[in-house]
Parts: sequence; C-alpha cells; structure tokens
Amino acid sequence: MTVVVEITQGLAAGRKLELRGDFISIGRRPTNDVAIEEAHVSGEHARIAVSGERVTLTDLRSTNGTTLLRRDIRVRLSPEQPEADLESGDFIELGTGDAVTTLRVTLVDESEESHVLALTRLEAALPAVAGRELDPAVLAKLYAAQKRIGAENALDRVLEAVADAALELVRAATHVTIVLSDDDTGKEQHPTFVPVLTRVRLPDGAGTTPTAPIPVARSVYRKVVKERAAVLAADAPKDVGESDSIMGASIRSTIGVPLWRGDEILGVLQADNRNAPGMLTQSDVELLLLLASNASLAVSSARLIKRLTVAEEQLKKENVFLKGREEKRRGGGKDVNIIGRSEAMQAVIRQLDKVVDTRVTVLVEGETGTGKELIAAGVHYRSRRRDKLFVAQNCAAIAESLLESELFGHKKGAFTGAIDEKKGLFEIADGGTLFLDEINSTSLSLQSKLLRALQEGEIRPVGGTNAKHVDVRIVAATNRNLEELVAKGLFREDLYYRLQVFPIRLPPLRERRDDIPILATYFLGRYAEEMGKPVGGFSQQALELMMSYEWPGNVRELQNEVQRLVIQLDPGSFVIPDLLSPHIKKALGVVAKASVPKGTLREMMDSVEKYLLLETLREHGQNKTAAAKALGITREGLHKKLRQHGI
Repeated sequence: MTVVVEITQGLAAGRKLELRGDFISIGRRPTNDVAIEEAHVSGEHARIAVSGERVTLTDLRSTNGTTLLRRDIRVRLSPEQPEADLESGDFIELGTGDAVTTLRVTLVDESEESHVLALTRLEAALPAVAGRELDPAVLAKLYAAQKRIGAENALDRVLEAVADAALELVRAATHVTIVLSDDDTGKEQHPTFVPVLTRVRLPDGAGTTPTAPIPVARSVYRKVVKERAAVLAADAPKDVGESDSIMGASIRSTIGVPLWRGDEILGVLQADNRNAPGMLTQSDVELLLLLASNASLAVSSARLIKRLTVAEEQLKKENVFLKGREEKRRGGGKDVNIIGRSEAMQAVIRQLDKVVDTRVTVLVEGETGTGKELIAAGVHYRSRRRDKLFVAQNCAAIAESLLESELFGHKKGAFTGAIDEKKGLFEIADGGTLFLDEINSTSLSLQSKLLRALQEGEIRPVGGTNAKHVDVRIVAATNRNLEELVAKGLFREDLYYRLQVFPIRLPPLRERRDDIPILATYFLGRYAEEMGKPVGGFSQQALELMMSYEWPGNVRELQNEVQRLVIQLDPGSFVIPDLLSPHIKKALGVVAKASVPKGTLREMMDSVEKYLLLETLREHGQNKTAAAKALGITREGLHKKLRQHGI
C-alpha cells in the first residue's frame, strides 16, 4: 500500500509525498516522514499505520490536537479515542482554530505494479541507440525536434515541444504523456511523480491538447522509476495485466522512458497506442531514448527557470511588503512622521530637505530618545533611494567581535562558528541607506574599516581576500560629543571629519516644549487604535503638567508614558493628572506656586516658565551661567528667554 499525503493548507501547501512503510510519522521534527515546520504542529504530532488493507490514524498526544474529516463527518481524536480508520480521500487537520495545517490522504493499491514488463536498460540500449542516431532520417527529425525544444523557455511550452516531438518520432503513438517529479530540486529521497501534460494525435498527424481529461496508466511510469529503465508493453493488457489504470485508459501498447537529471529521474516520457496491440516496438523505445537524452536537459532547465522566476516574484512581493511595512512603521512618505511645529524642529526639517538627494554622509547628534533613527529614516524615505532598503544597526547593541562580521559579512570558515558565508549590512543595503546608531561605540580598528568603506565604497568580508564595491548612503548617529572623544583619543579624527560633513543636531524635548501636546496626542491616538480602546484625550491640567516636566528621556520617555496611560484609561475617559507618573506630577506644586492665571495654554505656560527662570536665578545668586546649566540650556538661550519675558 502506498500512502500519498498532499498538504492542502499551511505554509507548505501544494507539497505532495508518496510514502511506503508500516508506519508514517507526522510532526514538526525534521526526522518525521512528513515534516511540517509550523509552530502549532507538535514535534511528534500523529502517525499513520498500514497493516494489510487497514490504514489507521493515531494522535500522539499532540498539543493542539488532530481531526479526521470525511465528507460531512468530523472526528476529533482524543486520549479516549486516539485513533481512527483512514480511507482514500480523507483529510487530516493538525491544530485548531486559525492555526491549522490540512493534509489530504490518498491510498494507492500497488497490486497492479506487480506485473513484470519488458525492460530496456539504457546501457544495454546504447549500441542500438547510437546506430539509430546515425540514421539521416532520424538525425533530421531529432535536429528539428531539438530546435523546437531549444527555442522555448517556459516549462509548459517545452513540455509541449517534447510531446509533439515524440509523436513525430513514434508514428504509431496516439497519445504522449509527460510525468514529472514533484521535487524539482532532487533533494527528496522518495518524490511523487505526477502526470502534467498529455498530447493526442490529430488525424493529420499533428499533436494537440485533449478536450477532456485523459486517463494515464500509473503502473507504467511507476515501473520506469522503480526499475530505472525504459519499459515496453507491446500488448499492455496481457503484459501488465487488466489493471484499473490500463483498462481505464484503454491502452493497448505503451512505452515509458526516463528523463534524467544526472543520476536522478526527473520524469517519464510515456507514449501509448490506444487503438491496437503490437503497434509499438523496441525500435520505438530506442527513438524515445534518443529524444529523452536530448530533452532531459531542456526540461530540467525550464523547471529551474520556472522555480527561479517564481522565487524572484515571491522575493519581489516580500520585498515590497517588508519595505512598505517598515516605511509605514517609520511613517514613510514625503512627510515621514517627524512630528513637530516648533521652530527647532522646523529648522531640522529644513536641513533634511537640503541634504536628502546628495551623497554626503549625515551625522545626527542628539540625546538618547530624541528620535535620531526617525531622522535617518527621513533622510532615506525623502530621497531618490527610497525604493531601496533602509537598514539600521545599533553599534552598541552587539558585541565588538561580531560587529565587523555584521557590517561587512564573512566567508565560510573565517572564524569559529562561521559555518556558512554571510552577507554584511553594507552589501544588503547596496543602493539604499545604512543607519549606524551610536557610532561612538565602535572600536578604533573597526573605525578604520568604516573610513575605507565611506571613502572608497569598498568593503572586505571577514576572512575574504577580494574587496567588493557598494553604493550605500551612510547616516550615523551619536549621543556623545565626538569632538571630545577625538581629543581623548577614543575616536579617529579622520573618521570624525568624514562624518561631520553635514551634522544635524536634534533638539531635546525640553527645548521644543510646544511639540509636547502634539506628540502626546499623536501617541495617544496610535496606542488607542492598537489596543482597540476609544479615549477622550488629555485634560488641560494634565497637558500643563506634561509641558512643565523636563523629559530627560525625551520623546521615547513621552511615548512610553502615553502608552502606560492608555493601558490605565477606561474606554472613553480623559487623561487626568492623577493618572500621570509620580515624577511628572511633582510639577503640580510648581504650577500652583507660579500662581498661573487662567487663559490660553500658551499664556499659562509662559507664566510657569517665567516663574522657573526667576526661581533658578534666585537659587544660583543671579549667576546666569550656573542658572543656564541647571536649566539645561545655553547662556545665550537663557538671555533670549529672559528678554522674551521682560526680565
């Protein structure tokens, strides 16, 4: 008994396995006969047992269960009923709910394969085949056939050309069928062979596609695969026996020859006469062997081209999807989500617009949490490189010993654990943008290699001897003063000047307080949508407190605070001061001390700011330098604010 398992639903949908043996294991582990790499499938999920004519399905105490489907009947296997009989055409569901993999089971009785047919081994046929190849008439037909086959690239057209060539060479054949392995990689030990095309002879001798399904004798092509030889049944019902497939197809005589890919059989070329016995002869076998030897390469190449085309299309779709998702996550588009109406942020955006379509390196400077990666994404998605990849790497988030391999790639065997060759991020981002966050964390030796990549556009994988040229736009970021690091000998001066071509300083949130309500409202709407929870918004007093707070963690801290608020809020309610974190509510006393008059938000914030300026100057004995340092602003910035408030 042969059990054919076809995956009809799941990540491997379309895969078909032809299995023999008393026990067939199903599960996630690679050692299973039917290995399914999906999380809801247990390591050893189920088993099919074959005992004579009885076939049973057993659930092996799987985590998500096994269900047998037969027409309108559903049998959920359980510890009380762990097994059920299988019939041909049954479906097996592995898992439950939305996480389900479905298998269709077909049971094939192999009794019809027990009959012995006339076999022709290729090595035994070589002298005769070589002699036929020298026949001018045969040579002319083979040349014409090969010319037609070689002119096609699409698999279906190649198969049609091969089948029509077989009809041309074997004039007694009424039907030609091509059977192909469902594994076109040659990696499976027991691939399933499936008829994929049949051509029938018209009265004028030409081949055409049949208007109705044509039955095919399974016993013939299975014999070819099993014996790895050509098969001739001059009187099929007598030689093969009156099997269902032979009688159902009305085959009187038949030939099957293998199509080879190296030592593996990739398919079978089968020619039938369905009118009279004794019409096909050993001479026809030799002709088909000649054709098969020439056609095998064309069929194999066409399958490879089809597989590569499908893979390329799949990669394109995945690339578009991933880039679209990443662009959406970062707020892609001309107005990449750089939120801010303050003059400080408008100045940053004006700088971006000047540099996006140049090739110069951009250095984004700013405190932790100010959104440096968002600015880097803005450089990419606003530029002509937006159709290529934007790749980000935090240089401080990976061990120094691995960072070089991550950036430049490595050759197989370059170091312990390098079991395969790996592309680096520079090569992956070729044509696009590479964002190097916290570049100040790199070692001096790696900095020299980064400098070469920036200056020459060349990279060399770890363990490699040849340099590769890449076209990558570099955007770097740092939360430390690189000039001070250069002075201390912790950062290469030449790399510093190479990065400093176009610096962009990203202001901390305390220097752009006007943007706090805008950012807070944006994050509130975003997390409310993610959590499916309608919210009312911020109360005026809550916003006042948030604008009074210094936000040492900058935008990231604000984002986390709003996310926490949405979790706490009841549906439809407003954010009130009591819900804010304790360190933010400390500003409540400051607001009260400032005797804030009622008015617009801007007027009240100006009163609070004036109070804070006066209090800080008083605490530092009117020393403006010390007061400016305590407030986290420059002395010039302090003078500007004092003039604004008439102090």
